Amino acid sequence: MAFGSAPRRIARFLQWLLAGLMTIVGLAVGGLGFKLVTVGGSSYFLIVGVVMVISAMLIFLNRASGIVLYALAFIASLVWAVNDAGWDFWPLFSRLFTLAVLAFLAAIVWPFLRAANTQGPVNKKPAFGVAALLAVAMLVSLGWMFKPQTLVAASEPVPVKPVAPGEAQKNWMHWGNTTHGDRFAALDQINKRNVSELKVAWIARTGDIPESNGSGAEDQNTPLQIGDTLYVCTPYSKVLALDVDSGKEKWRYDSKATAPNWQRCRGLGYFEESHNVTTSPAAQPPAACARRLFLPTTDARLLAINADNGKLCDDFGNHGVVDLSVGMGEVKPGYYQQTSTPLVAGNVVVVGGRVADNFSTDEPPGVVRAYDVHTGKLAWAWDPGNPQLTGEPPEGQSYTRGTPNVWSAMSYDAKLNLIYLPTGNATPDFWAGQRTALDDKYSSSIVAVDASTGQVRWHFQTTHHDLWDFDLPSQPLLYDLPDGKGGTTPVLVQTSKQGMIFMLNRETGEPVAKVEERPVPAGHVEGERYSPTQPYSVGMPMIGNETLTESDMWGATAVDLLLCRIQFKEMRHQGVFTPPGLDRSLQFPGSLGGMNWGSVSVDPNNSLMFVNDMRLGLANYMVPREKVAKNASGIEMGIVPMEGTPFGAMRERFLSPLGIPCQKPPFGTMSAVDLKTGKLVWQVPVGTVEDTGPLGIRMHMPIPIGMPTLGASLATQSGLLFFAGTQDFYLRAFDTATGKEIWKARLPVGSQSGPMTYVSPETGKQYIVINAGGARQSPDRGDYIIAYALPDKP
Repeated sequence: MAFGSAPRRIARFLQWLLAGLMTIVGLAVGGLGFKLVTVGGSSYFLIVGVVMVISAMLIFLNRASGIVLYALAFIASLVWAVNDAGWDFWPLFSRLFTLAVLAFLAAIVWPFLRAANTQGPVNKKPAFGVAALLAVAMLVSLGWMFKPQTLVAASEPVPVKPVAPGEAQKNWMHWGNTTHGDRFAALDQINKRNVSELKVAWIARTGDIPESNGSGAEDQNTPLQIGDTLYVCTPYSKVLALDVDSGKEKWRYDSKATAPNWQRCRGLGYFEESHNVTTSPAAQPPAACARRLFLPTTDARLLAINADNGKLCDDFGNHGVVDLSVGMGEVKPGYYQQTSTPLVAGNVVVVGGRVADNFSTDEPPGVVRAYDVHTGKLAWAWDPGNPQLTGEPPEGQSYTRGTPNVWSAMSYDAKLNLIYLPTGNATPDFWAGQRTALDDKYSSSIVAVDASTGQVRWHFQTTHHDLWDFDLPSQPLLYDLPDGKGGTTPVLVQTSKQGMIFMLNRETGEPVAKVEERPVPAGHVEGERYSPTQPYSVGMPMIGNETLTESDMWGATAVDLLLCRIQFKEMRHQGVFTPPGLDRSLQFPGSLGGMNWGSVSVDPNNSLMFVNDMRLGLANYMVPREKVAKNASGIEMGIVPMEGTPFGAMRERFLSPLGIPCQKPPFGTMSAVDLKTGKLVWQVPVGTVEDTGPLGIRMHMPIPIGMPTLGASLATQSGLLFFAGTQDFYLRAFDTATGKEIWKARLPVGSQSGPMTYVSPETGKQYIVINAGGARQSPDRGDYIIAYALPDKP
């Protein structure tokens, strides 16, 4: 058939291009499909791979039947993809886009192959029409990548209640704004109508950049604001006082703390006499330190600092310092430190502590201690392994080592005089045959203790005999829930790494939202014991913790998708509580969550709670002691030694070879939960791949796929929700009624910190403040404190 020589050359080139691409893709898909079949997976990929190779051979031989065969395979793939993935955009995109590109080329090549095999003219319009439809479909799908895919849409309007005269917030005095951990500000100067006008008001630099060298240093601070001063702590245990209107530094204090790892300061404690419960005149501190900050250091000290001038309060402890290593026994560098905010509860300041996970059974104690805010003397201690010991241990002895600890933030109810402790588990995490009855009793639990004595009033366990590092990572929310009868029920709401939300009566510890004990699978590791059931909070939404199947696997490419499906089929996965074993198993969510330390924020006027999460799986298996390398550490991932047990444990993120989570998106969301009904009001993906991507290469495209989140949020009475704990470098504002993003500002680096807000007592201007020290997993680091405000009116 005679076409013009130039068009013929183009047609021939397209024919060879199609045959070549189809061969490469077919061999890859078919080869990996064969491997998938051998591990018990779907046979679709093997079949379609073989069909593609045959089609490519026929096309190369000028046979139009090759395109017919591929067309049939493509139509079958459309049906299979919808059956396998449903109508979710991202799973369908990964399954069909590559095939659609080949179908587009096949439609263009079709009339030329027909012409080469027939004597008469060939009508090219139908084939080119199909190609045009495919091109439009592909362009639409590429455009759709940039559209947020709402997971749960809001169905009812949410009213905004104005701040009543005299009820506006005056200060941000605690890490969570209040000791109830609500992260809610009764301020509405910045609102939905004008939030788009927010501009940078000032930028301060701390000079304390967290090193991105694997040591674990992170800036996760939420500042405090009292009057005209903003107080900030840095990852290396320094404190700065800044002017609220200019960011100008008033003073700074350097604790000279050193630690080999896990350097961070999430927040400071604050105390002043006018906000305290009644105290005796003899207990009054000198006027020079009537307002004091409490700094927890990375080398296990608690410091009291004069909030007015940055000098140590000489009357507290040993000239302003309490040594937290007292009574702890041996504390190796990096094995015990303070990372979360101390809790000021009346006349005591309470600290727990991070204990290094998974190194050995003989690690520092998980004791929680309260110190007099004036003198620094020990007021009480709660030792989970020896509850009878309420003070310092006898000389030569220590608190019980290796017990459950409290590394996250605590909450306090002044009316009930109760402190709520979210506990971790006894070390190590993944083998627990050696744990005592008291270890099992108090691990992974909410423990309510008397603020005056430290005595346990009640406790509620969220994971029995925890083998998954499902310690409680977040500050409990204390909320007065409307009961529909004109009164309220005092509740505690606790988020968890396993993607569950527990609601309890905070007076009694009894569930307010239904909790069921459900059977869970048992493991087979010698010497271990297993709880036959685990508590499932069925009265509240479960977020990102579904039991995965092969169809839930995802990849940025067809090869990525297949490798993830193979990896999944080669592992054992039995749901949230898949027990560790000698074989490779999948824990989803993994030990990062689910929900993590950022906790929640709440709109008390509408009983809405806002929860951000991450969806990262963990592949793990037990390693016999003789095979554990002597230098094993596994601070983040890798083999952890777990000395004192028969095993070490390997931990690996469940990622594709490109470094992308293997399960389908989103990998992080923001959700609104109606606390009255226990239902999801809305859920949206949070974060884009603009500043990250495959193999850690930035994609520079704001594709809102929903990335893992880490940090706290802020809700305001104007119906705004601020959040910055994403993988991209933005501070965002969402509409609390719908979850729609209505404003964002580019940050110089990412952030893991919680936004906070205040109104200046001098100018009456409302500010939104965020620390930007670097997003998790990003090499970009900074030392920025950035304040946003509305522009001055002319």
